[in-house]
Amino acid sequence: MSTLATTVDGLKFSNPFVIGSGPPGTNVKVIKRAFREGWGGVIAKTVSLDSSKVVNVSPRYAKLKANDGKEVIGWENIELISDRKFEIWLDEFKAAKDECPDGVLIASVMEEYNQDAWCELIERCQDVGVDGFELNFSCPHGLPERKMGAAMGQDPVILEEVCGWVMGVSKLPVWAKMTPNVTHIEEPTAAALRAGCHGVSAINTIRSVMGVNLETLRPEPTVEGYTTPGGYSSKAVKPIALRMVMEIAQLIKKDFPGRSLSGIGGVETGADAAQFILLGSDTVQVCTGVMKFGYGMVSNLCEELLEFMEGKGFDTIEDFKGASLPYFTTHSELVRMQTERKAEQAAAKERANMVKSDAEWDGDDFVKQSDALSR
Repeated sequence: MSTLATTVDGLKFSNPFVIGSGPPGTNVKVIKRAFREGWGGVIAKTVSLDSSKVVNVSPRYAKLKANDGKEVIGWENIELISDRKFEIWLDEFKAAKDECPDGVLIASVMEEYNQDAWCELIERCQDVGVDGFELNFSCPHGLPERKMGAAMGQDPVILEEVCGWVMGVSKLPVWAKMTPNVTHIEEPTAAALRAGCHGVSAINTIRSVMGVNLETLRPEPTVEGYTTPGGYSSKAVKPIALRMVMEIAQLIKKDFPGRSLSGIGGVETGADAAQFILLGSDTVQVCTGVMKFGYGMVSNLCEELLEFMEGKGFDTIEDFKGASLPYFTTHSELVRMQTERKAEQAAAKERANMVKSDAEWDGDDFVKQSDALSR
């Protein structure tokens, strides 16, 4: 019988579905709700030591709709990391683990380019009982003026150094969250893994401008008549996420065997999740999906993924993790394989035209049959 239970970096997940860092993990109330609904894990909203520098605006979301406005396929946010005091978060991390000891709770953390700050953040969080860390090197709009988020994650040299600081003090599994806003996602991934991170998460949101209101001529979401580029998510980003997950998985297989990968990007169904796992993901994160459908969507995710597994005869996640990776190659190799196949088909057709006995000679194909026998 198939099971969704899986162990990743020593963390025991009841299923591979993890709440991605963001509003769905913004306080202890919603974290406990997620565990009650059956999510395998929760990555809390990103915390830093000094929340006084974090000031959100409203509105901060914009949606791209299809099917005459009936379906949200794209979601932009200009939301920052948590604006709640770090001390409150420490209390809530402990409370969440006390009440839901079997739930995997991962702290998402972000700091400036300061070794003492990163080390303090890690040490104080692990002291209250979280199960692991996700290092936010990927938010495309969150405090880049302080060289945080993607501003740090786009520089492999700095990223490797910071990951080294963290690994020097962390006693828990550490994932580095990758930004898609780079040319080659393998480069920051390799930097994080060289520094010793147990795994990576990918992808975070894609830097975007959702659109312009043609009545007001103002870009959206509009705040006091202005906006700033934000992060794009939801189902429209899934093809990009799958491509980057595939690239990371290939890198891990080649150079960092045994490291883990948490796939993110537009997951709304069990079929979506299956594709991420087939391309090398150990776990699958959902954030915008929860904002669209609620915490209860995890029941459908689990049911649909189990149905897929049982239909294919897979007993565990590990049985099909990365199974689709061998089917990627270069364009030139595609041309070579197709040319070779067509040549084989032509040769087979010629062989089929060869007469084996006098009774097979055909007046309509007499010339072709003669040619075939002359080679």
